[in-house]
Amino acid sequence: MTPHADPQAGAAVKAADRAHVFHSWSAQGLIDPLAVAGAEGSYFWDYDGNRYLDFTSGLVYTNIGYQHPTVVAAIQEQAGKLATFAPAFAVEARSEAARLIAERTPGDLDKIFFTNGGAEAVENAVRMARLHTGRPKILSAYRSYHGGTATAINLTGDPRRWASDSASAGVVHFWGPFLYRSPFYAETEEQECARALQHLEDTIAFEGPGTVAAIVLETIPGTAGIMTPPPGYLAGVREICDRHGIVMVLDEVMAGFGRTGEWFAADHYGVVPDLLTFAKGVNSGYVPLGGVAISGAIAETFKTRPYPGGLTYSGHPLACAAAVATIQVMAEEKVVEQAAHIGATVLGPGLRELAERHPSVGEVRGTGVFWALDLVKDRETREPLVPYNASGEAAAPMAAFAAACKKNGLWPFVNMNRTHAVPPCNVTEAEAKEGLAALDAALSIADDHTS
Repeated sequence: MTPHADPQAGAAVKAADRAHVFHSWSAQGLIDPLAVAGAEGSYFWDYDGNRYLDFTSGLVYTNIGYQHPTVVAAIQEQAGKLATFAPAFAVEARSEAARLIAERTPGDLDKIFFTNGGAEAVENAVRMARLHTGRPKILSAYRSYHGGTATAINLTGDPRRWASDSASAGVVHFWGPFLYRSPFYAETEEQECARALQHLEDTIAFEGPGTVAAIVLETIPGTAGIMTPPPGYLAGVREICDRHGIVMVLDEVMAGFGRTGEWFAADHYGVVPDLLTFAKGVNSGYVPLGGVAISGAIAETFKTRPYPGGLTYSGHPLACAAAVATIQVMAEEKVVEQAAHIGATVLGPGLRELAERHPSVGEVRGTGVFWALDLVKDRETREPLVPYNASGEAAAPMAAFAAACKKNGLWPFVNMNRTHAVPPCNVTEAEAKEGLAALDAALSIADDHTS
């Protein structure tokens, strides 16, 4: 679709937004939301006729891009047949969505509890783990994000937690592996893996193994920096959990459904968790949907004991119809394979080539269409481009970089000292190269702030 300018309509949309919409994660008087006129595939556009290549995939969820006709048609058909129905009933779209998801989750994660999004999925996974084990504590990593609801935000290991941290949620944080900024003074991936696992063992020992219900990890942390775990780490966590009777929860809200070049990121590591949370890419965000994939052992806990949790819109027919269509599209159009191909042949090599030429890029890491560039002032010292959790004038270099991306027709995902390259999973080679070219131009702005 070719964008056309309609500034008057755009002004009306913006005025209504500013008058009535309360935006998340924002100081309301300091933001200037872009009025979006439309979107298709990997692009969206504003009312001034400017088109942007979306390297954010919305909020890392439009895995098949915007307005895929098959999914749109499936939602329309379901709305005409059965627009909504209570969750206590067996409904075709709900049953089929659960079946298709269970076919793709690792191991015996064959029962699906549906939620409206990722945070609710994490909330319910933690509740299941606590009830299954009879234990109160949950361990999660620093440099993580698990959602904005009460338990999920306490599990989160970055500054988004601070304002809402109750210090009473039974959450204990630990350091996960991250060689580039290692808290363990490691020099190799092998050292980082071994020392991170020992640190986790020590944390459990001092907290009391019999008090820990679950360890919750993003399989590959997302907005915290896309830090792919070193070989052996997740397998090591699995062994620790098995030894102590701890539930292993993998949060795949962001990494799941093709984002990493596999259906689930856990598939890269050959690890089967006890619970797996998902959302976002399950239906490309077309209608809100999330869930928990549950192992046989934990499902058995609630065979004759009622599970004390539920949601009015659990397994909403429109959302589930969108999930069915999305999964079918991903299979038929080989979207997961496309994500792996683009990551291996275009994004990975292209981003590493940018790193060689731009002194502001300290490290490139990722897989599939899930990449991050760590931006620095000094490559030798690895001093971040802006201070940790910077805002205002202190964050100006990152703001200037983001503005340069937008000027070049690229909508970036910028978080602290990182920019992420997370386009739709079915992004084409031409689109990926277009994004790399825009990043190349914008990184020259970041370079101006290096030592």
